[in-house]
Amino acid sequence: MKYIHSLMLPIAAATALMFPAVLPAANLEPVDNSGVQVQQQEQNGIAYLSGGIGQDESKAIQQTTGYNLHMTFSVGTGNEYIPDVTVVIQKAQGQTVLTLNDAGPLVYVKLPAGKYTVVATRNGEVRRDVADIGSGAARSLVFHWNSAS
Repeated sequence: MKYIHSLMLPIAAATALMFPAVLPAANLEPVDNSGVQVQQQEQNGIAYLSGGIGQDESKAIQQTTGYNLHMTFSVGTGNEYIPDVTVVIQKAQGQTVLTLNDAGPLVYVKLPAGKYTVVATRNGEVRRDVADIGSGAARSLVFHWNSAS
């Protein structure tokens, strides 16, 4: 039995290195809620959170559960968070289900299962991605712009 246990440890370690996404990503440090301004909002029956300015607000959003689309917006070589993005989420048929102005730097959304196109625009520069939302783990999208202006 010792042989099996000693064999399993290297396999588990190798799996964690090959598939880091299976490890919990949320920051579980305590949050000082006195500085947190984020509250759930709703548009067209779709609940969402938008914010993440400052460490406490960012941690508070990252620790929430029940949102199946997580978006992060950043700029520059330092990947600095940005809060000035226009976000449009559309169903596969092109129907807009959510439009946010001055969103970010973190946006968490509760969407019904389905395939969605996400269009993020900042200073006229457009980024697009597709999210296939199901009953599994939340889908994470990162939108990055090279320059701050």
